[in-house]
Amino acid sequence: MYLTVGWPEADATESAAQAALDAGADIIELGVPFSDPLADGATIQRSSAHALQAGVHLDTCLETARSIRAKNPSVPILFMGYYNPFLRFGLERFAKEAVTAGIDGVIVPDLPPEESEPLDDAISPFGLDLIYLLAPTSPPERVERVVAKARGFIYCVSLTGVTGARAGLSEAATGLLKRVRERASVPLALGFGISSPHHVVAVKSLTDAVIVGSAFVDLLEQNEPSDRQSAIREYVGALVEAAKLDRLVSPDPRPPEPTEAD
Repeated sequence: MYLTVGWPEADATESAAQAALDAGADIIELGVPFSDPLADGATIQRSSAHALQAGVHLDTCLETARSIRAKNPSVPILFMGYYNPFLRFGLERFAKEAVTAGIDGVIVPDLPPEESEPLDDAISPFGLDLIYLLAPTSPPERVERVVAKARGFIYCVSLTGVTGARAGLSEAATGLLKRVRERASVPLALGFGISSPHHVVAVKSLTDAVIVGSAFVDLLEQNEPSDRQSAIREYVGALVEAAKLDRLVSPDPRPPEPTEAD
């Protein structure tokens, strides 16, 4: 599950992450707010802007990770963020601080593998994984490059576009997963547009994990703090149960309708 650190309130991230883990989520992906999140749609853009206005920065994200790690010693925790905050922080300093905070890996959407060596060289000695992304438009040579460099897992983007909850999944996702599966030895995770149990059932035979971001961010915003824990448990629990099924015949226990226009 993806959460923008500091959204919708400064102290909400840790409790939301814990509720998701208690409901069966396997990995927590902490979004580092950035002023120009080019791979993200309106929902995550809005959450990032809100967090930045509230004073959230990379040190805040590291402290949040540290708190989550203290209660969950074995749960994988990732940062998803853009390259500029890490570069300005100092790559070697970031690597040391991240491993101390309990971070296991970093997803950097605007850092292509051809330009990733400085960050990879800084974090790999500390056992941190740099998670690469592949999209339906990735040419064979890009797929081969990512497969050769991949550690942890490969993040497969389900569509050509930005993040955002959608009613259906692109057929391109199936083709991408099959192409990468033929070459990769690490696990595959599918993200961008995943929002419902039906999505999970549709792709469970092709991927090792699904990443839910915008729908979860919407869920946090559209529930009052007093109702948020139960809403998270219901939603995440439904996704986890869907991963055990071959098909669903009932309507999705969905979060509120996405606010994305895309």
